[in-house]
Amino acid sequence: MLAWQSLTLMHLGRWSEAATVARGVLLREGMSAVNRLPALVAFGRLHARTDLPEAQGALDEALALTTSIGTAETLGWVRAARAERTWLAGDRIGTLEEACAAYAAAVRERHAWVAGELAYWRWKAGDRAAPLDWMAEPFAQQIAGHWHAAAAAWHRLGCPYEEARALADGDDAARRGALQIFQRLGARAAAQSLGRALRAGGLAPVPRGPYTATRANPFGLTPRQADILALLMADLSNAEIAGRLSIASKTVDHHVAAVLAKLDVGSRKAAAALARQRGLFGTK
Repeated sequence: MLAWQSLTLMHLGRWSEAATVARGVLLREGMSAVNRLPALVAFGRLHARTDLPEAQGALDEALALTTSIGTAETLGWVRAARAERTWLAGDRIGTLEEACAAYAAAVRERHAWVAGELAYWRWKAGDRAAPLDWMAEPFAQQIAGHWHAAAAAWHRLGCPYEEARALADGDDAARRGALQIFQRLGARAAAQSLGRALRAGGLAPVPRGPYTATRANPFGLTPRQADILALLMADLSNAEIAGRLSIASKTVDHHVAAVLAKLDVGSRKAAAALARQRGLFGTK
């Protein structure tokens, strides 16, 4: 239930909560593939959107787990997540390959949302697949060029990031609105790309404010600092954390010091105990 909650919170734009819940699930031992997978997808997509390197590892593991689960729907939404990651990385060919890898199976089983998103990523990558009259409305509207209707549909569903993606295909006012949403969510990858496009078109981008993910965290931790705290709770050393996150040990030292300062505690054990007391990462 927590794994699926993390995915739901991600779609609702409650990214700090989504990351907290997903980390809590992924720190648990003995999770089955089907229970671990939604948290991996949420974790991977959040890290891709916030331009953090852990996205690839999480989505690689997610893809490996689909082999043991063996359903077209599961494969489809993992491939869709991977298509998004490659798109945000500027890899149009990789986006097309990921989207096409599960598209036929999703169409065959008529998964309206999975096939719809895979068709959307194919469309973004420049491949104009034959339209499907049964695919989910927001994707169908956007592929048809009706960005305003797509944005409205996402807004009704309460999915701000997807709404902003639709607005980003619109006129100048819509694109500025999309940039504001991306910046509010902390979607650095999309915000940076759209900001460059706005500047190239002679439009000054909206000034960036504090990321929502940082403001929403109960201790004011950044997403990276929350990652560090989760690993402190797992009793990892700084060297082990550095290896897990593929960053320098000195960088970990700085992050740990910042976490201790924000939590107002004097030790790693005290930080972990306080995080458990406050129920972070789904623990008590």
